[in-house]
Amino acid sequence: MAAAPCRCNLEPEIALPVTASMTETTTITAVAARTREVGVLLLAMVSGATDAIGFVALGGVFTSVMTGNMVLFGLAIARGDVGQLANAATAIVCFMLGCAIGARIAGRPAKNDPPWPRPVTVALLLELGLFGAYTIGYESAHLGHANATLQPILLALTATGLGVQSAAVQRFGQSGLSTTYMTGTLTTLVARLATGGSARDAMPNLRLLLGLIAGAVAGGLLAVYARPFAPVLQLGLLAGVLVIASLPQERHG
Repeated sequence: MAAAPCRCNLEPEIALPVTASMTETTTITAVAARTREVGVLLLAMVSGATDAIGFVALGGVFTSVMTGNMVLFGLAIARGDVGQLANAATAIVCFMLGCAIGARIAGRPAKNDPPWPRPVTVALLLELGLFGAYTIGYESAHLGHANATLQPILLALTATGLGVQSAAVQRFGQSGLSTTYMTGTLTTLVARLATGGSARDAMPNLRLLLGLIAGAVAGGLLAVYARPFAPVLQLGLLAGVLVIASLPQERHG
């Protein structure tokens, strides 16, 4: 006997139309991600500028490179340099304090976070306030030539600010992302290229490294040749980040 024809009720697949709202959402997400990249780049420049200015004008230590400060701390012990020891210790302790504060404010990454979560902006506003206080002290100290009493206070303010920044960007939930300590960023860049990764994949890391260097160049030039104007660079970059931080949440049209 011939097999009976199949009477299966096969419903045709229906292709859902791509609506204007779906396209708009995708576009907004892509623009927000690119905007965040610019903001993170500016934060790396803040770190580079602040480290350079701090090294030149605030006691010969770094404000965000804690690995370097730990080496300087050990070197100061070996040399019996009490001043260098105190400066390195101040930077390390205040950076740790800033990290703790920044982590508490920014919190942990959440599943439904936008590209730039509001708690990150709140933390960066605190950083701006710390840098504002630093600027007042810096400019009142004989045009940026801080005396022995004021210098550790200015160092403490900037190290705390960069600690806040360093912890706050962890809210983005991007593995390996940093705007302050860049040894890991450099390692990731080289490892990706050495294992066959594309140059395009390595570009975010390269941009951050170049941003850090550019900030250090600008900050160093100001600290050496136009010291009274050095804080303007730091405040300007931070203000730019905060302006950018408001853009991802906006929807037009």
